[in-house]
Amino acid sequence: MKDYQRVADAVAAEIAAGRIGPGDRLPPQREFARRHGIAASTATRVYGELARRGLTVGEVGRGTFVRAAPRPSAPALTEPTGTRVDLELNYPVAPEQAGLLAGGLGALLRPQTLESAMRPSGADGTPAVREAAADLLVRGGWRPDPSRVLFAGNGRQTISAVISALVPPGGRLGAEELTYPVLKSIAARLGVTLVPLAMDSEGVVPEAVEEAHRDGPLHAVYVQPTLHNPLSITMTASRAGRLADVLDRSGIFAIEDTIWAFLRDDLPPFAALAPERTVLVDSLSKRVSPGLTLGFAVAPAAVLGSIAAALRSGGLNPLRFALEAAARWQTDGAVRTLVRAKQREAAVRQDMVRRQLGDFAVRSGHRSYYCWWELPRPWRADTFVAAAARRGIGVTPAAAFAVGQGRAPNAVRVGLASPPAAVLSDALATLAELARTAPDDLVID
Repeated sequence: MKDYQRVADAVAAEIAAGRIGPGDRLPPQREFARRHGIAASTATRVYGELARRGLTVGEVGRGTFVRAAPRPSAPALTEPTGTRVDLELNYPVAPEQAGLLAGGLGALLRPQTLESAMRPSGADGTPAVREAAADLLVRGGWRPDPSRVLFAGNGRQTISAVISALVPPGGRLGAEELTYPVLKSIAARLGVTLVPLAMDSEGVVPEAVEEAHRDGPLHAVYVQPTLHNPLSITMTASRAGRLADVLDRSGIFAIEDTIWAFLRDDLPPFAALAPERTVLVDSLSKRVSPGLTLGFAVAPAAVLGSIAAALRSGGLNPLRFALEAAARWQTDGAVRTLVRAKQREAAVRQDMVRRQLGDFAVRSGHRSYYCWWELPRPWRADTFVAAAARRGIGVTPAAAFAVGQGRAPNAVRVGLASPPAAVLSDALATLAELARTAPDDLVID
């Protein structure tokens, strides 16, 4: 696929997912070229391709605008029949969640306790909440040193602070070639260059890290060793050992994202293997709830102060109320109960995937809340996302996860966590039916 088609696919997917709506004006072509790191001539071809697909219309003197979605002409592209089913955002909720969390919050609402919980907090919290956080982050026999735990308002803030502490503006950050989409926007805001690192069935390839470091020094690498998002890969012990050796020889820090790893709390983190080379980041958003969240960083002594300074200077310190709530939820057992419930529910939802999508090339894990679907021909990711949206179902195209300018896989990520189980089962069945029926107007490269 040519570069302009790949970029057009990414924009088409944004339109299909509703992130760019009918009537929205696209930026001028030169600005678009700067944003996407492409030549102005390539941007012109992208805009021409979008117009050819009927997605945009140009108005002389005014610019290029997204058209209203045309009525479908093929059976596979039927109108949505009800409320949109969101398989993009992905927040697991256990049935007993509200009741479990209410107990910890209720204790905080007593006047004397609330007065203390409303005071400002620094990134290092208090000794008591650091101990509770260390207990919360226990995995596979590993427990972090409480003195090395820092806090932020949420997981994204934690990642941002850690990157800004480790990678200077203009510096290079290695990342798996498919990665957490928000990482790309954080890197762009910080002026950091993301370098794609090859992956295989065991995760990031250590030799790819060495090769990228030879091409230009890497200041750090961002990895998801456990239940990688979007591929659900969990790194083997031998692969983790090889990666640790590369980082040690090269003097590179790893930023280990473990936000989904609570689903495999039987496995120790990469930080247990390379504690002086790894900054572990985590949050409450998936494990507990996105409504009152908290970010964690467990850092080596060598960079602990730099990360704390980045949190302070960025205004990313946590709310004291969230710190106290998290400590109480951990102490009273609410976190452990929620984790067990969400692990069980993930397995149930993976069973739905096997039943509904078992005939397709789908990659996932037994305790994962998402799956990676390599689409059958003649479907293309952007066209499938658009067709699913017309059925009232939102899925995420591979282009959202791709790092660099290479061609994105012809795949989508399907999030399994957010809708009720019955709604999810129906949505998966609808997607399977859709995949088996190619629309008449599909354009094939």
